[in-house]
Amino acid sequence: MATRTTGAVSASSQSGRDWPSETADSIERLVGTVRSKTAEPVERVARVVVYGLLAAVLGVAVLVLFTIALVRFVDVYLPGDVWSAHLLVGVLFTLVGLFLWSRRASSGDPR
Repeated sequence: MATRTTGAVSASSQSGRDWPSETADSIERLVGTVRSKTAEPVERVARVVVYGLLAAVLGVAVLVLFTIALVRFVDVYLPGDVWSAHLLVGVLFTLVGLFLWSRRASSGDPR
């Protein structure tokens, strides 16, 4: 059985170009461009939000544990009952809060 070829030559072999491969490459480039402009920035924002929340939760936990440790430390070395330790730590936090409040920028201040 001999195969018979017709005189018709395909368009891809005429021009020497591989249209299916070029089309697939073009689609892949387009999808890559769209992904780089949409999904990657969203991934970065989500990563910042997740790590920011994690840092905030850990920061609050550390602050609470530090406060407990400070009250216990002051209670051991300050004469009197535990109320004096609470009073001293409360005064300390109040002074730090007043200092930070004085350093805030008001809404009309261009700082």
